Amino acid sequence: MKESFPEEKNSVILNIFWLGIMIYIVSYLVSQSEKVSFILCNVFQIIGILMFVPAAIFLIRFKFEDKFLGTIFVLYLIWTAFIITRGIHFDYQSIKELLFRPVQGLFPYLVPLVLLFRKGPLFYRKLFDVILIAGIIYTILCLVFIKQLLINYDEGVSQAMTEYFTQHLSLPLGFLLLTFIYRSSRKNWIALIILGLSFLLAVIRARRGLIFMTFSMLLFSYLIYQYVNKTRVVNIILSGFLIILLGVAAIRVYDAHRKSTFSLITQRFSQRTRSEVEQYFFMDLKNKDWIAGKGINGQYFCPGVREGVGRVSIYRRVIETGYLQIILNGGIINLVLIVLIMIPAIVKGLFYSKNVLSKAASIWIIMFFLYIYPGTPTIFSINYMLVWISIGIAYSREIRELPEEELLRLFGRCT
Repeated sequence: MKESFPEEKNSVILNIFWLGIMIYIVSYLVSQSEKVSFILCNVFQIIGILMFVPAAIFLIRFKFEDKFLGTIFVLYLIWTAFIITRGIHFDYQSIKELLFRPVQGLFPYLVPLVLLFRKGPLFYRKLFDVILIAGIIYTILCLVFIKQLLINYDEGVSQAMTEYFTQHLSLPLGFLLLTFIYRSSRKNWIALIILGLSFLLAVIRARRGLIFMTFSMLLFSYLIYQYVNKTRVVNIILSGFLIILLGVAAIRVYDAHRKSTFSLITQRFSQRTRSEVEQYFFMDLKNKDWIAGKGINGQYFCPGVREGVGRVSIYRRVIETGYLQIILNGGIINLVLIVLIMIPAIVKGLFYSKNVLSKAASIWIIMFFLYIYPGTPTIFSINYMLVWISIGIAYSREIRELPEEELLRLFGRCT
Protein backbone atom coordinates (compact mmCIF):
# COMPACT_ATOMS: atom_id res chain seq x y z
CA MET A 1 0.00 0.00 0.00
CA LYS A 2 2.26 2.74 -1.32
CA GLU A 3 1.65 6.35 -2.28
CA SER A 4 1.45 6.93 -6.03
CA PHE A 5 2.99 10.40 -5.96
CA PRO A 6 4.74 12.70 -3.43
CA GLU A 7 3.01 12.76 -0.05
CA GLU A 8 2.98 16.57 0.27
CA LYS A 9 1.21 17.00 -3.06
CA ASN A 10 -1.14 14.13 -2.30
CA SER A 11 -2.00 15.66 1.07
CA VAL A 12 -2.90 19.04 -0.43
CA ILE A 13 -5.12 17.52 -3.12
CA LEU A 14 -6.90 15.29 -0.59
CA ASN A 15 -7.45 18.26 1.73
CA ILE A 16 -9.03 20.24 -1.12
CA PHE A 17 -11.19 17.28 -2.13
CA TRP A 18 -12.56 16.52 1.34
CA LEU A 19 -12.97 20.19 2.28
CA GLY A 20 -14.98 20.72 -0.90
CA ILE A 21 -17.13 17.68 -0.11
CA MET A 22 -17.83 18.91 3.43
CA ILE A 23 -18.67 22.46 2.28
CA TYR A 24 -21.06 21.09 -0.35
CA ILE A 25 -22.83 18.62 1.97
CA VAL A 26 -23.06 20.85 5.06
CA SER A 27 -24.43 23.74 2.97
CA TYR A 28 -27.17 21.47 1.66
CA LEU A 29 -27.99 20.16 5.15
CA VAL A 30 -28.24 23.65 6.60
CA SER A 31 -30.62 24.64 3.80
CA GLN A 32 -33.02 21.88 4.90
CA SER A 33 -33.74 23.79 8.10
CA GLU A 34 -35.48 26.50 6.04
CA LYS A 35 -33.85 29.03 8.40
CA VAL A 36 -31.00 29.93 6.05
CA SER A 37 -31.18 31.41 2.56
CA PHE A 38 -31.19 28.75 -0.16
CA ILE A 39 -29.29 31.13 -2.44
CA LEU A 40 -26.50 31.55 0.11
CA CYS A 41 -26.31 27.78 0.59
CA ASN A 42 -26.13 27.32 -3.20
CA VAL A 43 -23.23 29.76 -3.37
CA PHE A 44 -21.30 27.69 -0.83
CA GLN A 45 -22.22 24.51 -2.74
CA ILE A 46 -20.71 26.03 -5.90
CA ILE A 47 -17.51 26.72 -3.94
CA GLY A 48 -17.52 23.09 -2.80
CA ILE A 49 -18.02 21.84 -6.36
CA LEU A 50 -15.16 24.01 -7.65
CA MET A 51 -12.94 22.38 -5.01
CA PHE A 52 -13.80 18.68 -5.08
CA VAL A 53 -14.38 18.18 -8.81
CA PRO A 54 -10.88 19.26 -10.03
CA ALA A 55 -9.29 17.46 -7.06
CA ALA A 56 -11.20 14.27 -7.89
CA ILE A 57 -10.07 14.43 -11.52
CA PHE A 58 -6.47 14.72 -10.34
CA LEU A 59 -6.83 11.73 -8.00
CA ILE A 60 -8.35 9.35 -10.56
CA ARG A 61 -6.11 6.64 -11.97
CA PHE A 62 -7.74 4.33 -14.49
CA LYS A 63 -5.95 1.18 -13.41
CA PHE A 64 -7.34 -2.04 -11.94
CA GLU A 65 -5.53 -4.63 -9.88
CA ASP A 66 -8.32 -7.16 -10.50
CA LYS A 67 -9.22 -7.94 -14.14
CA PHE A 68 -12.79 -9.04 -13.35
CA LEU A 69 -13.45 -5.80 -11.48
CA GLY A 70 -11.96 -3.80 -14.35
CA THR A 71 -14.28 -5.42 -16.90
CA ILE A 72 -17.50 -5.16 -14.89
CA PHE A 73 -16.72 -1.67 -13.63
CA VAL A 74 -16.16 -0.34 -17.16
CA LEU A 75 -19.53 -1.82 -18.17
CA TYR A 76 -21.07 -0.20 -15.11
CA LEU A 77 -19.58 3.21 -16.02
CA ILE A 78 -20.90 2.90 -19.57
CA TRP A 79 -24.37 2.06 -18.26
CA THR A 80 -24.18 4.96 -15.78
CA ALA A 81 -23.35 7.32 -18.65
CA PHE A 82 -26.40 5.93 -20.48
CA ILE A 83 -28.61 6.63 -17.44
CA ILE A 84 -27.36 10.22 -17.17
CA THR A 85 -27.58 11.13 -20.85
CA ARG A 86 -30.93 9.42 -21.29
CA GLY A 87 -32.80 11.47 -18.72
CA ILE A 88 -30.87 14.72 -18.46
CA HIS A 89 -32.49 18.08 -19.27
CA PHE A 90 -30.77 21.42 -19.80
CA ASP A 91 -33.38 23.88 -18.54
CA TYR A 92 -32.52 26.06 -15.54
CA GLN A 93 -34.52 24.12 -12.95
CA SER A 94 -33.17 20.73 -14.05
CA ILE A 95 -29.54 21.91 -14.01
CA LYS A 96 -30.07 23.42 -10.56
CA GLU A 97 -31.39 20.12 -9.21
CA LEU A 98 -28.57 18.17 -10.85
CA LEU A 99 -25.89 20.33 -9.24
CA PHE A 100 -27.34 21.21 -5.84
CA ARG A 101 -29.24 18.11 -4.69
CA PRO A 102 -26.97 15.36 -3.35
CA VAL A 103 -29.94 13.02 -3.00
CA GLN A 104 -31.33 13.13 -6.56
CA GLY A 105 -28.77 15.08 -8.56
CA LEU A 106 -25.82 14.24 -10.79
CA PHE A 107 -23.15 13.57 -8.19
CA PRO A 108 -24.52 10.29 -6.75
CA TYR A 109 -23.79 8.75 -10.17
CA LEU A 110 -20.19 9.96 -9.98
CA VAL A 111 -19.51 8.51 -6.49
CA PRO A 112 -18.28 5.13 -7.88
CA LEU A 113 -15.33 6.98 -9.40
CA VAL A 114 -13.72 7.08 -5.93
CA LEU A 115 -12.88 3.44 -6.65
CA LEU A 116 -10.32 4.78 -9.13
CA PHE A 117 -8.61 7.20 -6.71
CA ARG A 118 -4.92 6.84 -6.01
CA LYS A 119 -4.82 5.37 -2.52
CA GLY A 120 -2.15 4.84 0.07
CA PRO A 121 -1.81 5.06 3.85
CA LEU A 122 -2.26 8.85 3.71
CA PHE A 123 -5.58 8.48 1.86
CA TYR A 124 -7.01 6.24 4.57
CA ARG A 125 -5.67 8.36 7.42
CA LYS A 126 -7.32 11.42 5.86
CA LEU A 127 -10.52 9.44 5.35
CA PHE A 128 -10.65 8.44 9.02
CA ASP A 129 -10.10 12.07 10.09
CA VAL A 130 -12.83 13.33 7.73
CA ILE A 131 -15.34 10.81 9.08
CA LEU A 132 -14.64 11.89 12.65
CA ILE A 133 -14.90 15.59 11.71
CA ALA A 134 -18.22 14.86 9.97
CA GLY A 135 -19.48 13.28 13.20
CA ILE A 136 -18.48 16.36 15.19
CA ILE A 137 -20.22 18.63 12.65
CA TYR A 138 -23.31 16.39 13.00
CA THR A 139 -23.31 17.00 16.76
CA ILE A 140 -22.92 20.77 16.29
CA LEU A 141 -25.76 20.92 13.74
CA CYS A 142 -28.02 18.90 16.04
CA LEU A 143 -27.34 21.38 18.87
CA VAL A 144 -27.90 24.40 16.63
CA PHE A 145 -31.17 23.04 15.21
CA ILE A 146 -32.32 21.12 18.28
CA LYS A 147 -35.75 22.79 18.31
CA GLN A 148 -36.45 21.84 14.71
CA LEU A 149 -35.27 18.28 15.33
CA LEU A 150 -37.05 17.54 18.61
CA ILE A 151 -40.11 19.79 18.59
CA ASN A 152 -42.67 18.75 16.03
CA TYR A 153 -43.12 22.24 14.62
CA ASP A 154 -43.11 20.94 11.05
CA GLU A 155 -43.13 17.17 10.59
CA GLY A 156 -41.80 17.29 7.02
CA VAL A 157 -38.84 19.52 7.88
CA SER A 158 -38.00 17.60 11.07
CA GLN A 159 -38.09 14.30 9.18
CA ALA A 160 -35.85 15.58 6.39
CA MET A 161 -33.33 17.10 8.79
CA THR A 162 -33.15 13.95 10.95
CA GLU A 163 -32.65 11.66 7.97
CA TYR A 164 -30.23 13.87 6.01
CA PHE A 165 -28.11 14.85 9.01
CA THR A 166 -27.72 11.20 10.00
CA GLN A 167 -27.17 9.72 6.52
CA HIS A 168 -24.62 12.32 5.48
CA LEU A 169 -22.67 12.90 8.68
CA SER A 170 -23.07 10.32 11.44
CA LEU A 171 -23.59 6.96 9.70
CA PRO A 172 -19.97 6.92 8.39
CA LEU A 173 -18.86 6.71 12.02
CA GLY A 174 -19.85 3.06 11.83
CA PHE A 175 -16.83 2.50 9.61
CA LEU A 176 -14.58 4.00 12.27
CA LEU A 177 -16.00 1.62 14.85
CA LEU A 178 -15.50 -1.35 12.52
CA THR A 179 -11.84 -0.35 12.15
CA PHE A 180 -11.37 0.74 15.77
CA ILE A 181 -8.07 -1.12 16.03
CA TYR A 182 -6.33 1.57 13.95
CA ARG A 183 -7.23 4.53 16.20
CA SER A 184 -6.86 5.68 19.78
CA SER A 185 -9.49 4.85 22.40
CA ARG A 186 -10.44 8.54 22.66
CA LYS A 187 -11.41 8.78 18.99
CA ASN A 188 -13.29 5.50 19.15
CA TRP A 189 -15.27 6.67 22.17
CA ILE A 190 -16.18 9.90 20.37
CA ALA A 191 -17.43 7.90 17.37
CA LEU A 192 -19.38 5.52 19.61
CA ILE A 193 -21.07 8.31 21.58
CA ILE A 194 -22.09 10.26 18.46
CA LEU A 195 -23.46 7.17 16.72
CA GLY A 196 -25.33 6.30 19.91
CA LEU A 197 -26.87 9.79 19.92
CA SER A 198 -27.88 9.26 16.29
CA PHE A 199 -29.67 6.07 17.30
CA LEU A 200 -31.49 7.90 20.11
CA LEU A 201 -32.54 10.74 17.78
CA ALA A 202 -33.83 8.21 15.25
CA VAL A 203 -35.93 6.58 18.00
CA ILE A 204 -37.34 9.90 19.20
CA ARG A 205 -38.18 11.00 15.64
CA ALA A 206 -39.57 7.53 14.83
CA ARG A 207 -37.34 6.97 11.78
CA ARG A 208 -37.50 3.19 11.61
CA GLY A 209 -34.97 2.84 8.80
CA LEU A 210 -32.41 4.92 10.69
CA ILE A 211 -33.06 2.94 13.87
CA PHE A 212 -32.23 -0.26 12.01
CA MET A 213 -29.14 1.24 10.37
CA THR A 214 -27.57 2.78 13.47
CA PHE A 215 -28.34 -0.22 15.68
CA SER A 216 -26.94 -2.72 13.16
CA MET A 217 -23.75 -0.65 12.85
CA LEU A 218 -23.32 -0.77 16.61
CA LEU A 219 -23.97 -4.53 16.57
CA PHE A 220 -21.48 -5.26 13.76
CA SER A 221 -18.90 -3.09 15.52
CA TYR A 222 -19.41 -5.11 18.68
CA LEU A 223 -18.87 -8.35 16.74
CA ILE A 224 -15.66 -6.99 15.21
CA TYR A 225 -14.51 -5.98 18.69
CA GLN A 226 -15.10 -9.53 19.91
CA TYR A 227 -13.26 -10.94 16.88
CA VAL A 228 -10.22 -8.70 17.32
CA ASN A 229 -9.92 -9.43 21.01
CA LYS A 230 -10.44 -13.18 20.45
CA THR A 231 -13.05 -13.19 23.15
CA ARG A 232 -13.55 -16.42 25.03
CA VAL A 233 -16.85 -18.28 25.20
CA VAL A 234 -17.41 -17.12 28.80
CA ASN A 235 -17.13 -13.46 27.77
CA ILE A 236 -19.48 -14.01 24.84
CA ILE A 237 -22.08 -15.53 27.19
CA LEU A 238 -21.67 -12.66 29.63
CA SER A 239 -22.04 -10.21 26.76
CA GLY A 240 -25.24 -11.97 25.75
CA PHE A 241 -26.64 -11.53 29.26
CA LEU A 242 -25.62 -7.86 29.18
CA ILE A 243 -27.44 -7.32 25.89
CA ILE A 244 -30.55 -8.99 27.34
CA LEU A 245 -30.41 -6.76 30.44
CA LEU A 246 -30.00 -3.66 28.28
CA GLY A 247 -32.92 -4.81 26.14
CA VAL A 248 -35.14 -5.25 29.20
CA ALA A 249 -34.08 -1.82 30.50
CA ALA A 250 -34.80 -0.24 27.11
CA ILE A 251 -38.28 -1.81 27.04
CA ARG A 252 -39.03 -0.43 30.51
CA VAL A 253 -37.82 3.04 29.57
CA TYR A 254 -39.92 2.93 26.40
CA ASP A 255 -42.98 1.75 28.31
CA ALA A 256 -42.58 4.57 30.83
CA HIS A 257 -42.35 7.24 28.12
CA ARG A 258 -44.39 5.74 25.29
CA LYS A 259 -47.01 8.51 25.45
CA SER A 260 -44.49 11.36 25.60
CA THR A 261 -40.92 11.07 24.30
CA PHE A 262 -41.57 7.93 22.24
CA SER A 263 -45.10 8.73 21.11
CA LEU A 264 -44.12 9.00 17.44
CA ILE A 265 -42.44 5.60 17.27
CA THR A 266 -45.38 4.07 19.14
CA GLN A 267 -47.74 5.37 16.46
CA ARG A 268 -45.51 4.20 13.61
CA PHE A 269 -44.88 0.64 14.80
CA SER A 270 -47.89 -0.71 12.94
CA GLN A 271 -47.83 1.73 10.01
CA ARG A 272 -46.79 0.69 6.52
CA THR A 273 -45.97 4.00 4.92
CA ARG A 274 -44.46 2.59 1.72
CA SER A 275 -47.01 0.00 0.63
CA GLU A 276 -49.18 2.46 -1.32
CA VAL A 277 -46.16 4.07 -3.01
CA GLU A 278 -44.73 0.66 -3.97
CA GLN A 279 -48.07 -0.43 -5.42
CA TYR A 280 -48.15 2.63 -7.68
CA PHE A 281 -44.52 1.96 -8.63
CA PHE A 282 -45.25 -1.63 -9.69
CA MET A 283 -48.32 -0.56 -11.63
CA ASP A 284 -46.54 2.23 -13.49
CA LEU A 285 -43.36 0.50 -14.71
CA LYS A 286 -43.52 -1.30 -18.04
CA ASN A 287 -41.30 -4.23 -19.03
CA LYS A 288 -38.76 -1.98 -20.74
CA ASP A 289 -38.64 0.24 -17.64
CA TRP A 290 -37.87 -2.76 -15.44
CA ILE A 291 -35.04 -3.75 -17.74
CA ALA A 292 -33.43 -0.37 -18.53
CA GLY A 293 -35.03 2.09 -16.12
CA LYS A 294 -36.22 5.61 -16.92
CA GLY A 295 -32.98 7.57 -16.67
CA ILE A 296 -31.60 10.06 -14.17
CA ASN A 297 -34.90 12.00 -13.98
CA GLY A 298 -37.14 8.93 -14.12
CA GLN A 299 -40.59 9.33 -12.58
CA TYR A 300 -43.51 7.07 -11.80
CA PHE A 301 -47.22 7.87 -11.51
CA CYS A 302 -48.10 8.19 -7.83
CA PRO A 303 -51.10 10.48 -7.22
CA GLY A 304 -52.22 11.70 -3.83
CA VAL A 305 -49.13 10.74 -1.81
CA ARG A 306 -48.07 13.36 0.71
CA GLU A 307 -44.70 14.95 -0.11
CA GLY A 308 -44.21 17.11 2.94
CA VAL A 309 -46.38 19.87 4.30
CA GLY A 310 -48.96 21.16 1.83
CA ARG A 311 -47.60 19.18 -1.12
CA VAL A 312 -49.23 16.19 -2.80
CA SER A 313 -47.45 14.29 -5.55
CA ILE A 314 -48.70 13.22 -8.97
CA TYR A 315 -45.40 11.97 -10.37
CA ARG A 316 -42.51 11.08 -8.07
CA ARG A 317 -38.77 10.82 -8.77
CA VAL A 318 -37.97 9.16 -5.46
CA ILE A 319 -39.08 5.89 -3.94
CA GLU A 320 -37.79 5.31 -0.42
CA THR A 321 -36.89 1.70 -1.17
CA GLY A 322 -33.27 1.69 -2.34
CA TYR A 323 -33.24 -1.22 -4.78
CA LEU A 324 -36.41 0.10 -6.44
CA GLN A 325 -34.74 3.51 -6.81
CA ILE A 326 -31.83 1.84 -8.61
CA ILE A 327 -34.30 0.06 -10.91
CA LEU A 328 -36.31 3.25 -11.52
CA ASN A 329 -33.26 5.08 -12.84
CA GLY A 330 -31.18 2.30 -14.37
CA GLY A 331 -33.33 -0.82 -14.49
CA ILE A 332 -32.48 -4.35 -13.44
CA ILE A 333 -29.36 -4.09 -15.60
CA ASN A 334 -28.02 -1.44 -13.24
CA LEU A 335 -28.86 -3.52 -10.17
CA VAL A 336 -27.25 -6.66 -11.61
CA LEU A 337 -24.02 -4.82 -12.45
CA ILE A 338 -23.82 -3.49 -8.88
CA VAL A 339 -24.40 -6.97 -7.45
CA LEU A 340 -21.75 -8.48 -9.77
CA ILE A 341 -19.22 -5.96 -8.48
CA MET A 342 -20.10 -6.24 -4.79
CA ILE A 343 -20.62 -9.97 -4.15
CA PRO A 344 -17.02 -10.99 -5.06
CA ALA A 345 -15.76 -8.06 -2.97
CA ILE A 346 -17.63 -9.39 0.08
CA VAL A 347 -16.21 -12.90 -0.41
CA LYS A 348 -12.64 -11.71 -0.97
CA GLY A 349 -12.65 -9.33 1.98
CA LEU A 350 -14.19 -11.74 4.47
CA PHE A 351 -12.54 -15.03 3.59
CA TYR A 352 -9.31 -14.15 1.75
CA SER A 353 -7.82 -11.43 3.94
CA LYS A 354 -5.40 -11.14 6.85
CA ASN A 355 -6.50 -7.89 8.46
CA VAL A 356 -9.43 -6.10 10.02
CA LEU A 357 -9.49 -3.33 7.38
CA SER A 358 -10.41 -5.78 4.61
CA LYS A 359 -13.00 -7.56 6.74
CA ALA A 360 -14.53 -4.25 7.82
CA ALA A 361 -14.74 -3.23 4.15
CA SER A 362 -16.70 -6.40 3.37
CA ILE A 363 -19.02 -5.84 6.30
CA TRP A 364 -19.65 -2.28 5.08
CA ILE A 365 -20.70 -3.64 1.68
CA ILE A 366 -22.96 -6.20 3.40
CA MET A 367 -24.58 -3.38 5.34
CA PHE A 368 -25.18 -1.55 2.05
CA PHE A 369 -27.26 -4.53 0.91
CA LEU A 370 -29.09 -4.59 4.24
CA TYR A 371 -29.89 -0.88 4.05
CA ILE A 372 -30.97 -0.88 0.44
CA TYR A 373 -34.53 -1.78 1.44
CA PRO A 374 -35.26 0.45 4.47
CA GLY A 375 -33.41 3.41 2.94
CA THR A 376 -31.84 4.87 -0.18
CA PRO A 377 -28.08 4.75 0.45
CA THR A 378 -27.17 5.58 -3.17
CA ILE A 379 -26.81 9.31 -2.53
CA PHE A 380 -23.91 11.75 -2.69
CA SER A 381 -22.52 11.19 0.79
CA ILE A 382 -19.42 9.99 2.60
CA ASN A 383 -21.46 6.94 3.59
CA TYR A 384 -21.96 5.91 -0.06
CA MET A 385 -18.37 6.81 -0.95
CA LEU A 386 -17.25 4.37 1.73
CA VAL A 387 -19.10 1.59 -0.09
CA TRP A 388 -16.96 2.06 -3.22
CA ILE A 389 -13.80 2.65 -1.22
CA SER A 390 -14.56 -0.63 0.57
CA ILE A 391 -14.96 -2.37 -2.80
CA GLY A 392 -11.49 -1.15 -3.76
CA ILE A 393 -10.05 -2.43 -0.48
CA ALA A 394 -11.68 -5.84 -0.82
CA TYR A 395 -10.50 -6.34 -4.42
CA SER A 396 -6.93 -5.31 -3.65
CA ARG A 397 -4.79 -8.38 -2.99
CA GLU A 398 -2.01 -6.10 -1.74
CA ILE A 399 -4.21 -4.71 1.03
CA ARG A 400 -5.89 -8.03 1.85
CA GLU A 401 -2.56 -9.77 2.35
CA LEU A 402 -0.98 -7.07 4.52
CA PRO A 403 -0.32 -8.44 8.03
CA GLU A 404 -2.18 -6.66 10.80
CA GLU A 405 1.09 -5.50 12.34
CA GLU A 406 2.07 -3.73 9.13
CA LEU A 407 -1.28 -1.94 8.88
CA LEU A 408 -1.04 -0.84 12.50
CA ARG A 409 2.39 0.61 11.75
CA LEU A 410 1.13 2.43 8.63
CA PHE A 411 -1.70 3.98 10.63
CA GLY A 412 0.65 5.03 13.42
CA ARG A 413 -0.53 2.48 15.93
CA CYS A 414 2.02 0.44 17.89
CA THR A 415 1.45 -3.30 18.30
